[in-house]
Amino acid sequence: MDFNLIVDFLIDYYGPIPYAAIFVILLACGLGIPIPEDITLIAGGILAYYGICDVWIMIGIGLAGVMIGDSFMYWLGHHFGRKLMKKWPFRLVLDEGKIEAIRERLIHHGGKLLFSARFMPGVRSTIFFASGTLHFPFRKLLIYDGGAALISVPAIIYSVYYFGDMLHHVIAWIKKVEGGIVGVIIAVILFFAVKHWLKSRKQKGEI
Repeated sequence: MDFNLIVDFLIDYYGPIPYAAIFVILLACGLGIPIPEDITLIAGGILAYYGICDVWIMIGIGLAGVMIGDSFMYWLGHHFGRKLMKKWPFRLVLDEGKIEAIRERLIHHGGKLLFSARFMPGVRSTIFFASGTLHFPFRKLLIYDGGAALISVPAIIYSVYYFGDMLHHVIAWIKKVEGGIVGVIIAVILFFAVKHWLKSRKQKGEI
């Protein structure tokens, strides 16, 4: 989905309709439907730039959409996780092996994992669903995922709104920054994985 499609569809509407549409799309992103979240936030910023929406209300709508979507995935996992894992499409992306792997990461790097998940499209909903299934404290999801959302959502929407006349440069910058964040996250994960592997070998007396 291209942000131009969203904008072209909503640009003739005023009042609550554009806000509701952006909210619903972001909610769908949080539920694992393959719609890029950043494209939706960029569309929200463009609507604010053209004066169709208020930028601060749009930021609030954006935060509500992503957090409610993430919280709903946690809630599904918390109440129905084990049952849903046996059903399609959940069984395609999550099994006991992956649950145990996520459990280990939550035990050792829970906050870091939840924070970084916001910048990892495609696996974010799986991590939040697994966190609920494992009964990881919901308040930590709110703190770390909410903290990440407070950085990414206003940054994307407001930068597009403020620098709307340089839209292509802004979008390139957003993609570059998000790519940088993902790179740092991958580097950190590799560092701790190697550190854990070396520690386990040392304990076994292999090195």
